[in-house]
Amino acid sequence: MHRRFIVPSALAATLLLAIPAAAAPGTVGAPGIGDPYYPASGNGGYDVSHYDLRLKYQPRTDLLEGTATILATTTQELSRFNLDFGLDVSEVRVNGRKARFATSGDHELEVTPAEKLAKGRAVSVVVRYAGKPSELKINGWTAWARTPDGGVAAQEPESAVWWYPSNDHPLDKATYDISVSVPDGTQAISNGVLQSQSSKLGWTRFNWRSDKPQATYLTTLAVGKFDITTDRTADGLPVLNAYSKDLGANAGAARASIERTTEVAEWLTEVFGPYPYNALGGYVPNVTSGFALETQTRPFYSPKQFANGANVSVVVHEIAHQWYGNSVSVDGWKDIWINEGFARYSQWLWSEKEGEGTAQELADFTYAQHPADDPFWQVKPGDPGPDNQFDIAVYDRGALALQALRNEVGDDTFFELLKGWPAEHAHANANVGDFVRYAERVSRKPLAALFDTWLYQPSRPSAPAAADAGLAEAALSARSAARVERPASWKKIAATNTVHDHGDHGHGERPDRGHAGHEHH
Repeated sequence: MHRRFIVPSALAATLLLAIPAAAAPGTVGAPGIGDPYYPASGNGGYDVSHYDLRLKYQPRTDLLEGTATILATTTQELSRFNLDFGLDVSEVRVNGRKARFATSGDHELEVTPAEKLAKGRAVSVVVRYAGKPSELKINGWTAWARTPDGGVAAQEPESAVWWYPSNDHPLDKATYDISVSVPDGTQAISNGVLQSQSSKLGWTRFNWRSDKPQATYLTTLAVGKFDITTDRTADGLPVLNAYSKDLGANAGAARASIERTTEVAEWLTEVFGPYPYNALGGYVPNVTSGFALETQTRPFYSPKQFANGANVSVVVHEIAHQWYGNSVSVDGWKDIWINEGFARYSQWLWSEKEGEGTAQELADFTYAQHPADDPFWQVKPGDPGPDNQFDIAVYDRGALALQALRNEVGDDTFFELLKGWPAEHAHANANVGDFVRYAERVSRKPLAALFDTWLYQPSRPSAPAAADAGLAEAALSARSAARVERPASWKKIAATNTVHDHGDHGHGERPDRGHAGHEHH
């Protein structure tokens, strides 16, 4: 689940899209990767294979010092290229030689190597930098959360800008080595496997490795004082969970939820196929936010997720993303449904397994909550637009689309689809159209009309269409909400809606329209 990033206005987006064409000769890498939702995100002209980050962080002052080594291959001839980054840079080297650099826009680091780079060339870029991440404001806010004993980087769709230079878009995934030095008695938590740790002269260094491709926004860093539990799964995967020592009344509920991560992952392997990574876990820092995020192998959870007691449903959602969103990542942010619709549906499947309401019953109840004039139905999960990227409709209407698919193709084919998709696109990127074509190929049924009805039409599917999708007759009447029995799991699932509430940051709209009385995404 996710936190919201400031979306440029239509005019700003138009200007951002126009700048590269006017200012970039053929050998200058584009300042954006081409995502219409976030024109400044990512960069053109190269593909990163690995990030090596060597960091030092002082919680008392919020000073982060770093040396980032980026291994990439050029995809065009380059006389200049951009990195996405916001802290102060002292030196850049390309293939060992000093390079000129300048800044532009909100987070563009423009690098001019000593010599033009040929297309297809292996390139190493070393960036030395320092700064206070919490003081870096883009559109008035920061993705770096200071805590009483440290700091946390966890955000969607962009967070890397605040702590390391990168090609900051899911289209360019890479492996990572993240080495962080912090004062003794403090821990540094990141993704993947803890390779080693050592102490010297009052500082402890933690060395983390992610050996499978990882999108930049799925990279996380948490520095603070944590209670850490470790274990191994039945298959031998290392499990590491971390809890701030200052979670107060939420501490027990947080542990009671996240300590079930292994159980949830084992169940999801039955639904989605083999777990795609070599590490597992989660962490709860002492932050004031309310969201959670599927940071790869080690999801981030705000303490507020557990304010009303344990909630395994949020763990189900975030671990489901390891397949749907992390291993198979979006081509562009308009494809968010192939992350969120499936992660929400996994919560419905968990409810079904636990005997707290079937996916069909949850679909019936969801449909009944939203009359035809509810703005919920105006959001198109297949292309919601940047302002509605994390709207409740992307989750709930997105899950309704999957229930409609399940009813159309039958359980055997449906669950074959759920396993086959992450296998076919493992560690790669895909879009909504890819899934529609995949589902048609596997099911041998024409499904374009079904997906159009549930993902793209800005209106409530008619009663016949809903009936075709298997929705109960009681859910079809505009006045039927009170007559559709609420599944036992509904309250816990609705409580996870805040998982996607990344804050408005200047946006007036609340992304939970139509869920009055429930916590929101």
